[in-house]
Amino acid sequence: MIENAINHSTLAKLVESGGVRAAHVIGLAGGWGISVKCGRRIRPLAAQRGKVRLFSRLETAATYLKGIGIARFDVDVLGYDPQPARRARPDRAASLKRAHAAAAYDTWFRGQVRAALDDPRPSIPHEEVSARWRRKRSQLLKKLKSAQRAKA
Repeated sequence: MIENAINHSTLAKLVESGGVRAAHVIGLAGGWGISVKCGRRIRPLAAQRGKVRLFSRLETAATYLKGIGIARFDVDVLGYDPQPARRARPDRAASLKRAHAAAAYDTWFRGQVRAALDDPRPSIPHEEVSARWRRKRSQLLKKLKSAQRAKA
């Protein structure tokens, strides 16, 4: 956790109340960070997990600041290093695809169960269904045996 860091919602409230005196976009290893001056203190913008929020492109940081209501800011490129600070995670894409597929299947399955439960037709007793499948199985076995005899 970074000392004196503020999150997005706090920054939005400060901007709305006029408490932000200046904003700075600072070049860091792998991206751009944002700090704001509130009163006499300079406070960095934090991500959800408490680390400095890092924007991979300067344009993204500018769009963020403009969207929150900060139209003017300084840019400090001294510490900027274009090499990504974090490594790419191609395995995450596959993992997310599997998660989305599982969620879609779960939604479909729950829909099927709900439709079956809401079906107004009367239920068929287990004994009747079992008898139907026994007859069907014996018919298929007879066809299979006759087909095998015809080949021989």
